[in-house]
Amino acid sequence: MASSAEPISNERILGVIPNFQAVSDPATPYTPLRVRDKWKLFVMETVDPYTFASSAAGAGLSQWHKGAPNYGVGTGPYLQRFGAAQADVTTQNFFSDAVLAPLLHEDPRYFREGPGRSVLHRVFYATSRLAITRKDSGRNGFNFSGIIGTGLGIALSNAYYPPKSVNGGEMGSRAVTSLTAGALGNLLPEFWPDVKTGLARLRHR
Repeated sequence: MASSAEPISNERILGVIPNFQAVSDPATPYTPLRVRDKWKLFVMETVDPYTFASSAAGAGLSQWHKGAPNYGVGTGPYLQRFGAAQADVTTQNFFSDAVLAPLLHEDPRYFREGPGRSVLHRVFYATSRLAITRKDSGRNGFNFSGIIGTGLGIALSNAYYPPKSVNGGEMGSRAVTSLTAGALGNLLPEFWPDVKTGLARLRHR
């Protein structure tokens, strides 16, 4: 196995959405990330402008629907919602990518299945990566870093969420939201190269 780490992608889906955490070519020989690369991935995912924009949009929707974290209404509560949303992303990425992935020797990237299989198979594969990850050894295993890291981030959010938004039901709802976002986040890099190739062919014609 090669000792140097495979470069982290700088590609963006539609030129906007970061695709840092994906390995798009299934034929790429596997090389595990070094600890410093897992930390780099954490930083890239967390401080990207798209992440801040997503947090701002999520805070706006939460304010509109008067949902959790329920800080109230007005500019001040909106800024609190935005800060909480960004903190949620930061803590979950930190525990998953920067702490647990190195500690448990797990690779936080998404490895694309690619063409050659049915669409249904690829959808199942992409969603199953919530529970299955690649170890630094190259073998597949349970995604402890992703699942536990998400749980730790949600638990820590109780420290800055308002009391009315701190209960078992709200924590369960946040867990479902995070896992759903993770599944959708895998489907995009799985099928984006196919869409990109199709669009290039149309332009060529």
